[in-house]
Amino acid sequence: MQATRDFSHYVKDAGSGLNHIDLAVEGVNCAGCMAKIERGLSAIPDVTLARVNLTDRRVALEWKQGTLEPGRFIDRLAELGYKAYPFEKASAEASEAEQSRFLLRCLGVAAFATMNVMMLSIPVWSGNGGDMLPEQRDFFHWLSALIALPAAAYAGQPFFRSAYRALRAGGVNMDVPICIGVIMALGMSVVETFNHAEHAYFDAAIMLLTFLLVGRYLDQNMRRRTRAVAGNLAALKAETASKFIGPDEISEVPVAAIRSGDIVLLRPGERCAVDGTVIEGKSEIDQSLITGETLYVAAEQGTAVYAGSLNISGTLRVRVSAASEATLLSEITRLLDNALQARSRYMRLADRASRLYAPVVHATALLTVIGWALMGASWHDAIVTGIAVLIITCPCAIGLAIPTVQTVASGAMFKSGVLLNVGDAIERLAEANHVIFDKTGTLTLPELEVVNAAEIPAEIFRIAGQLALSSHHPVAAAVALASGARAPLVGAIEEPGQGVRGELDGVEIRLERPSFCGAEQLVQGNAIGSPIVDPEASIVAFSRGEEKYLFSVRQGLRGDARAVIAALKSRGIAVEMLSGDREQAVRAAAGVLGVDEWRAGVTPADKIARIEQLKAGGLKVLMVGDGINDAPSLAAAHVSMSPISAAHLSQATADLVFLGEPLAPVVTAIDVSRKALHLMRQNLWLAVGYNLVAVPIAISGLVTPLIAAAAMSGSSILVMLNALRACRARTTTRSEGAASDLASDPALNY
Repeated sequence: MQATRDFSHYVKDAGSGLNHIDLAVEGVNCAGCMAKIERGLSAIPDVTLARVNLTDRRVALEWKQGTLEPGRFIDRLAELGYKAYPFEKASAEASEAEQSRFLLRCLGVAAFATMNVMMLSIPVWSGNGGDMLPEQRDFFHWLSALIALPAAAYAGQPFFRSAYRALRAGGVNMDVPICIGVIMALGMSVVETFNHAEHAYFDAAIMLLTFLLVGRYLDQNMRRRTRAVAGNLAALKAETASKFIGPDEISEVPVAAIRSGDIVLLRPGERCAVDGTVIEGKSEIDQSLITGETLYVAAEQGTAVYAGSLNISGTLRVRVSAASEATLLSEITRLLDNALQARSRYMRLADRASRLYAPVVHATALLTVIGWALMGASWHDAIVTGIAVLIITCPCAIGLAIPTVQTVASGAMFKSGVLLNVGDAIERLAEANHVIFDKTGTLTLPELEVVNAAEIPAEIFRIAGQLALSSHHPVAAAVALASGARAPLVGAIEEPGQGVRGELDGVEIRLERPSFCGAEQLVQGNAIGSPIVDPEASIVAFSRGEEKYLFSVRQGLRGDARAVIAALKSRGIAVEMLSGDREQAVRAAAGVLGVDEWRAGVTPADKIARIEQLKAGGLKVLMVGDGINDAPSLAAAHVSMSPISAAHLSQATADLVFLGEPLAPVVTAIDVSRKALHLMRQNLWLAVGYNLVAVPIAISGLVTPLIAAAAMSGSSILVMLNALRACRARTTTRSEGAASDLASDPALNY
């Protein structure tokens, strides 16, 4: 099937007669890669700019209008050894970059002010013993005020704005006590300076803002980088649609290139990317994403379908009425929102603690002031102690304990090619201790080959190929590709876990499982004239009335599959393989991979029953599968993953999706999630432990506002630095299984 590449959606007018496009590029790791790519692309005639951003792994290109097609650049990068995909920058990225620059300006102002105020404060501290005259001390205090007040007004904007929004909405957040503490410290300092007092706290207020801005900037920068990586993954995952380019020819094109009036093919298991009307075929569709209604809706000629609808059974032709809104921009936002905004168990715990903590902080500071006043302390000393309590007990560390880990862990997974569909997947994946793999399309590569094509009559091959176009099973896709079929059979219906059926000239035709096609005896060699079946091949049966034929399909295991299985076992995780394929093929694959526990010929119901059995035994099951028939078991497992080649239904059901041919992201995701869960718990204990120690000391009056500011800021930065360890999880599988030798191993072809 010839794929049309239409990237015009991603091309922008750069002015001066130039076009501009951004490409996300895989495999850019060093300055040498940058130089190689820039030289290779600049050598193309009419290219005026080729610039690589190593941090974001993107290439910006400009060329003379009307001279080159964008696909030329992607082909050139492929020749250089890099995979590239068109990328569209999100406005949110630009907004976050501007926010990072603003925070950096605030940090620069606060840091500059802190250095100068501290330079003035140190002589005051050392001179209060008797060497400094009161006039000199007052002069230094006024100089400190002249520096600190405007600096705090500018540098404190991120906190003041956040606190104002919270109070305006009738609530409080962790920025409220920060603002109260800073304003009270500055106000008290001005009063003390007017009264010629020995102590002022300009240094404490501005230093508090400096340390907090360091933490806020690091957090913002981590999120911005995570969004950039998510954007690259969204480009790599770019959705396509099967568009009719002729009466009976279809071609895969980017969803962004679909226009109103186009006709697209919607296969079983695919999620519709456009709004349109069915013009041919019958099926059932799931519109729960749009309407919230969980019952399937019958779809036939004239039925309206909407972007987000999931086709369940039959094949449909849909005329597009509205171009897709499911663009790269929305996909980036979805990825980041799923990763960073969904509320996991520990996130909810931290949020609840932060919400409860703010009023507790205010109450504690107020009671401290009243308590010291009742014990005979001056109002000055009582208020200073109250300010110290307010600052030192700010719940910043608790509020940052979980989100920072989740941000770093999500970024590490994104960089490894793993997408998060749900926010709590990290915690659930960390608990997994038993992995079930599907074989076809999961442990094996999605590309397959029909090895007995010459033995199949041409007419039968053509009809089987048309029927196969309506199926999402990888072995059926191999038959469709080998047959050269371009037009699917009208009215074909797929039965998950069984096969696809239709009708031609009044005769029922079926494809896929031998039992579904009534070809069990042919497989067993009991029928007269049975072909010799490759014992290690997957078998696709085809029936037309009483005629039975077998397609022998071989597929290669993923190059690092054996290393991944070994890596999982070394981590104490049990591995099992459940497949609907024949026993000979499954046994052979299990032997090569070193999987001791396997089952062949299982149905979707059998997989669910096995998962429930393991769950009843207290095991946390990770299911890794790709087909429509795997969707129920993916939903039943404790946590689930699918390859990017999986059917839309499986991708939508899975908690995580991994890109590319290697299986290594499965191990990487487990390693990162285990490390992240450990760090989440560790950060919570650090935050709670800090408060258990610091609060009593502050209440006792042993801490000045300056020391309180340093302690509170230090605890927040400590939590953030600890969270950065999430990206250093053990992720190597190559050394554990000699994965580099597997790709060429002839035993890996099935």
